[in-house]
Amino acid sequence: MHRIGFVVSPGFQLMSFAALSAFEFANLSAPRPFYDVQVMSEAGGPVKSSLGLGLETAAFDDAVYDTVIFGGDLGGSDASPGVVDFVRRSAASARRVASICTGTFVRAQAGLLDGRQATTHWGRARDLAARYPKIKVDPDRIFIVDGPIWTSAGASAGVDLALGMIENDLGPEITRLTARTLVVYHRRAGGQSQHSALLELDAKSDRIQSALDYAKRNLASRLSVEDLAEAARLSPRQFSRAFRAETGQSPAKAVENLRVEAARLLMEQTSHPIEAIAEQTGFADRERMRRAFLRTYGLPPQAIRRNARIAA
Repeated sequence: MHRIGFVVSPGFQLMSFAALSAFEFANLSAPRPFYDVQVMSEAGGPVKSSLGLGLETAAFDDAVYDTVIFGGDLGGSDASPGVVDFVRRSAASARRVASICTGTFVRAQAGLLDGRQATTHWGRARDLAARYPKIKVDPDRIFIVDGPIWTSAGASAGVDLALGMIENDLGPEITRLTARTLVVYHRRAGGQSQHSALLELDAKSDRIQSALDYAKRNLASRLSVEDLAEAARLSPRQFSRAFRAETGQSPAKAVENLRVEAARLLMEQTSHPIEAIAEQTGFADRERMRRAFLRTYGLPPQAIRRNARIAA
């Protein structure tokens, strides 16, 4: 069996443990149990989470683990010398060493990420880059694999990281079964952005949300204000006014953001020609899509695809 050591420190985030559920359900999906998970801390015994809930842990030992994962806390706190020492020992003996959310700071403190690509929660990425300038911080990735080093974004991204490990270990079919058991609607590859255009629009009413859902399902269509207003069951004038009040954007800008996000995923995860992606996501031609990418990301579509392939 593959031994997984999951390391926590006082104030750890409970959401990080969602990743362990992926390994648990992989054991149920595989022909026989594959993972043996041990939750550890420096001193062992009960460790309190950021919510004050206690968790019983085993103390660090000299056992060899196939995978060691460091959970994060709310602030990216400095680790104790004992934890830093365990990070370094793990890097020397484990096949892969990973972190979830701000757990990246623990390994950064140990110097394990110097010269490597890494990510963390988008809200702490700038701090990580400032404190550890030798790390190539990418603030916009769900998770990153750089050799034996795995890092993930915010806590829910730990599930995606764990599913990526399961696919490496057991193949895509067991991973699909595991994701289905977890009721994960869509397993996100590491190259995906941490940001969601729909989430950032944050529509308050059902009518505006209905229009946004309609737009996302019909990106290849023209999507005029009249089309969206009809989906929201409002007049075009009422719709435009309500849309801007709720989202802070015009309908045209919101539709462009949804199209850019969809096009970026296709650029990163497929080998479809740029012209085909532009047509599929509702851009009139590749030049209009290129201009939209430059406005949103500061990079053309070809650079986005190239960066995703380098990261992979």
